Amino acid sequence: MSATANVIIYVLTFIAAVAVVQGVADIYFASRDRTERTNRRLTMLASGMAHSDVYAALVRRPVTSQSKNVFVLRFYDRFGLFIRQAGLRSSPLQILLFVGIASAALWAISFLLLRSGNFAGFLLNAIIALPASVAICGLLCWMWLSRKRAKRLKQFEEQMPLALDVINRAIRAGHPVVSAVRLASEEMSDPLGSEFGIVVDETTYGFEFREALANFAHRSGSEDAHFFAVSVSVQSETGGNLVEILEGLAAVIRSRSMLAKRVRALSSEGRTSALLLSVLPALLISFLLLTRPEYYTSKFSDPAFWPIAQGVFVLYLIGLLVIRKIINIKY
Repeated sequence: MSATANVIIYVLTFIAAVAVVQGVADIYFASRDRTERTNRRLTMLASGMAHSDVYAALVRRPVTSQSKNVFVLRFYDRFGLFIRQAGLRSSPLQILLFVGIASAALWAISFLLLRSGNFAGFLLNAIIALPASVAICGLLCWMWLSRKRAKRLKQFEEQMPLALDVINRAIRAGHPVVSAVRLASEEMSDPLGSEFGIVVDETTYGFEFREALANFAHRSGSEDAHFFAVSVSVQSETGGNLVEILEGLAAVIRSRSMLAKRVRALSSEGRTSALLLSVLPALLISFLLLTRPEYYTSKFSDPAFWPIAQGVFVLYLIGLLVIRKIINIKY
């Protein structure tokens, strides 16, 4: 075979390899882009689920508790809303069950660390270690849920101005408001895309658009969502140029977002110190109660122990309120 033929074969092989790599890369990036652009609601609809089933799965209304206690019902509803705002599909009962199982496992592990000379002392230490294990698991779970909720709200606030721009362009093109919100729900990713889709579904199922927006604001927990719902509701009652209102709202939201980032950057050290001062004492005391409960049980007979413990607990709560007041910067 001549040298020219070898060169041609090498060139054709190289071109074929480049074409294969390019085709695989195009398929991969197209699939990733489609996944990033769509949201959970569109994915569920594409899988063949009915609109009513998708709505029920995304709204995830908590099952009404059988308890007649108003305080229990209120706590259950608020905890369920907090979980939904964190973007989780679990119910409050499932979260509480998970915390209970984790607490029981941690309590069982603590038996290996308990030290006592007799059975009565071991039993007392085990009883003291039980609330410590519950406190540790509950506090860690609450911190995890709070972090996921804060991350979701941050994504929500970053997407809101872009969604308002999409709605404005659709309204300028002649679409009604509900249709504009539908377009935004198809263009935006989670969490805002699915939330706008739920607004459209509620409107389809007979809710008034203002009522659907009010539900959207309550469900999301975002101040920007409340601003959007109030702006549309006021415009529908009093009239006016909705495009100008939403443009102004988008500018305000962007300015608030920039200010919020500056505030977080300037107060990051203080917020970290506040978190350590708030969480570290509770975790440290719970860890000692879990591993060395005799450190406290040996002082139960001292008459000065319980007044001092109650005073420290009251001062700790006051400190939490003061720290929260300091770091909770309104903007």
